[in-house]
Amino acid sequence: MAIGVFDSGVGGLTVHHRLVERFPKADFVYLADQANAPYGGRPGEEIVELTKAGCERLFREGCDLIVLACNTASGIALRRLQQTWLPGLRRDLGRPVNILGIIVPTIEAATGLPWEHEAERRGDKVEKLDVLAVFSTPATAKSRVYEIEIDKRRQDVAVFSEPCPNLATLIEQGATASVLAAEIEGHVAKITARIGRAPDRAILGCTHYEIVADIFRAALKPGTPVIHQPVATADALTRYLERHPEFDPGAYGGRRFLTTGKPGLQPALTQTFWGAPISFEPA
Repeated sequence: MAIGVFDSGVGGLTVHHRLVERFPKADFVYLADQANAPYGGRPGEEIVELTKAGCERLFREGCDLIVLACNTASGIALRRLQQTWLPGLRRDLGRPVNILGIIVPTIEAATGLPWEHEAERRGDKVEKLDVLAVFSTPATAKSRVYEIEIDKRRQDVAVFSEPCPNLATLIEQGATASVLAAEIEGHVAKITARIGRAPDRAILGCTHYEIVADIFRAALKPGTPVIHQPVATADALTRYLERHPEFDPGAYGGRRFLTTGKPGLQPALTQTFWGAPISFEPA
């Protein structure tokens, strides 16, 4: 068996790389839906159908457990697929299968609380707000998933989302550092102006953005803590596999990279954080 990792493009490789480090003996299949990337500006129904198609392919490749290494897919499609599609698929396949996302682990890391925790509503005035900036795709920002779920757990955290409609595409296209820096600095300036001051912490709410985390850190106020989704996801998957021994991650260290887009070597920017050239097979 194997663990599948799905994203609209190369951004999910940031999560995949951390998972490979955490589970070096596990078998992994990565699928990038580059033919339809980016997902962030698409209608919700399209995101659900594209995510479902990607998961179907990974299940056919022998994966029993899939990690959606995409905030947009996790925020828009995950719950729907878990509730309406997976139960019937399990019956048809005759084996346990599941799909996990990256938003739940990120919210747990941002709040310091387990997902099951919900804060009691009190009328007391919060003395000091922890202002959290979330940089994301337009679809993730529109879903308000971070605002809604963090508010359920922590009333002392104020969440502000900044949609970045062009950033994932620029990263996929291998844009230069100066072009990326100008784009990111513009979004940091916009959200800072909207908040009225610099944020206390930040979430890079698109896995593509982890590739340029150093540029975000340079644009943000010095010392601003950044919550890293790959680490949070690896921690969450570790706990999940401990609780669910029915899922076998494999033991041969297999690595396959599939794309619905153009196969072959990926941009140098991707190779920089992966540590070696990556060549994709056609999906």
